[in-house]
Amino acid sequence: MRFGLIHRIMTDALAALGLLSLLASGELNRWFVIVTLIGLVIAVLLPQRYQDSALLRRVAVVVPLSLLALQTSRLFSGETLLPLAVEFAAALQVVRLATRRGAAHDQQVIVLALMHLIAGTVLGTSISYGLCFVGFLVVAPGALVLSHLRREVEGNYRQGARDRTGLPVDVPRILRSRRVIGRPFLVFTCLLSIPIFLFTSLIFVMFPRVGLSLLLLGQDRRERVVGFSDRVDLGGVGRLRSDPTIVMRVEHPSLPAEPPVRLALYLRGASFDRYNGHSWSRTTNPGQGRAEQIGSAVRIRRWPDPARDRRLRIDLQPIDPSVVFVPPDAAALTLLTPGSALPSSAPAIYVGQEGQYSYRSMNDAGLRYEVSLADGTEAPLPALDPVARARYLAIPADLPPRVAELAKSWTVGETDPERRAKRVEAALRRGYRYDLESPSGGAKNPLDDFLFVSKRGHCEFYSTAMAVMLRTQGVPTRNVNGFIGGTYNRFGRYYAVRQGDAHSWVEVWIDGKGFVRFDPTPPSDAAPQSEITGVLAFMRDMVEAAAQRWDRNVIGYDMKQQVGLLHAVRSRIGSFKTKNKVAGAMLASPRRAALTVLGLGLLIGGAIYYWKRRRKVQLKPAPPGAEETQRRETAELYRALDAALLQRGAPRPSGTPPLTHVRALEQLGHPAAETALRLTERYLRARFGKQAFSADERREYLREVRELAKPPREPRAA
Repeated sequence: MRFGLIHRIMTDALAALGLLSLLASGELNRWFVIVTLIGLVIAVLLPQRYQDSALLRRVAVVVPLSLLALQTSRLFSGETLLPLAVEFAAALQVVRLATRRGAAHDQQVIVLALMHLIAGTVLGTSISYGLCFVGFLVVAPGALVLSHLRREVEGNYRQGARDRTGLPVDVPRILRSRRVIGRPFLVFTCLLSIPIFLFTSLIFVMFPRVGLSLLLLGQDRRERVVGFSDRVDLGGVGRLRSDPTIVMRVEHPSLPAEPPVRLALYLRGASFDRYNGHSWSRTTNPGQGRAEQIGSAVRIRRWPDPARDRRLRIDLQPIDPSVVFVPPDAAALTLLTPGSALPSSAPAIYVGQEGQYSYRSMNDAGLRYEVSLADGTEAPLPALDPVARARYLAIPADLPPRVAELAKSWTVGETDPERRAKRVEAALRRGYRYDLESPSGGAKNPLDDFLFVSKRGHCEFYSTAMAVMLRTQGVPTRNVNGFIGGTYNRFGRYYAVRQGDAHSWVEVWIDGKGFVRFDPTPPSDAAPQSEITGVLAFMRDMVEAAAQRWDRNVIGYDMKQQVGLLHAVRSRIGSFKTKNKVAGAMLASPRRAALTVLGLGLLIGGAIYYWKRRRKVQLKPAPPGAEETQRRETAELYRALDAALLQRGAPRPSGTPPLTHVRALEQLGHPAAETALRLTERYLRARFGKQAFSADERREYLREVRELAKPPREPRAA
């Protein structure tokens, strides 16, 4: 393995891992990420002869200054400091890789890679950063050692140092050498990552995260989700049906041995009472007030009761708006707040007029909470007041009369509101077709076009049709947006709810029951359009489960988990002491435990010392004078070569090193130069490289020397 090539590969790998820890965070501009990746590939593959060109030397000066001016102007225009600084550092690395010359520039590459890895701890919270971190630990020791060796070689060259043959240090020859770096060296430097990783893990366990990064203040890291703002245009939720982005993970406490692949779970996000013919909104929006909250407990219909509650655990990703999704039968919430050294770190829960919940937190890490489900013993809801009933019966002024006539024909002869709702629900499921590309969205009156012209649409058209048609028959309704179902993850034992699971349904007011959910969308069409199966689903589940464990156990590691870990270790030790009486007696007190560890250490150390002594005795020492004999025989071989060159009219001047002499002959075009150079290099390897001649090699060397001493034959005249 050539020293220069291995050094370049490890330095490039370190730089690439540092950049990937930033680019994979998802916090940088997509176009910047693409351009940076292309630049990284070009810089890594760029031949060294181009890196020494005058053009790239000017690039190394002009481009960083231009980038600095650009990022400074963007900062003064109001953009956030952290992404600008990270983009500048990433671009600087690409420029340095493309224009590097020598060990000093390689060390700058390593320093920049380390800075990128540190910045990645702020930007990157995904498992991709963890993979980059582990790779960095493996590569870094070797890259640092090789960079130090190359700096020493180049430093000796600049100081005029000479090698054992008396020649100046030949840097290109050393970089091409295959004897400087071997496989054991690479294995050893990579194994150095093990103690480094163990030490890093110990620091991680001993010092939990505080839970807030000052560098991220003012930076929005939430995923935008359509359908949960104060106004929702008809057709917005349908556009999400092909988006596989995870919004939340739902853990069900009582799953069967073989859980269903999909779960018919409705998670309510936002509701609307006013429809103007094209969009849903809220009649009045005085703002959200604080929900009834004591610490981590939030009252919806009652306070949490662990003794009787059936619970769902929900791990909500950072989204915008910050909606809290709950099932329609939710009775209470319990926030699973991380242990933090900061006061008042629990998120604040807010409730709106239509019963929608949201949260505000000091960071954008999402929300983890448990939902207590109603069990039928809750107090009955109060009757709907006249003002609210009027809001839930309002219809657009320009609603075509035939909409009400169609609703009347579907509910004729029925006076019970709940049965009327079931009839309309069944009629919509039976007579209309699900279609994400419905033309009704662009019509002058979308609802009328859906019911009488196209007769096809997605869930929002179904729910809007049912809500408005029931209002024409005097039944109070409201439209609800949320999520339905979720795909089971066999590795994490949870249901992944994606943006493609977004759905819209209807809540109908039934006296004595409150708002009751109805879903007129055909059940077979409620599944997301992006669902995959087979090997791809298996791989997706595995990656997503690993990402969840990373988020929960690494990114979310806090003081609560630290205390729990210490309790678990103590419990394991106690269980071990109980089962093993001998070990229990040894570990009964700290003094006994210390003496036990000391005794084991002495025993292991003694065994290692004995093994080394036995091994040294078994090794046969070299016969006395063998090394001196080899050195003398090697010198005799070169003296024979020197004599042969003398016979060919190329004597070596006194004081001229052997290698310098034959290279001079090579430059002069001497006919014996090629053979003399090869024989001289073999002599130097034997004399200074500890590659002794074997008997066969010695005979072959002398034969070639004799051939070299013969004068060249003159060509015969024709």
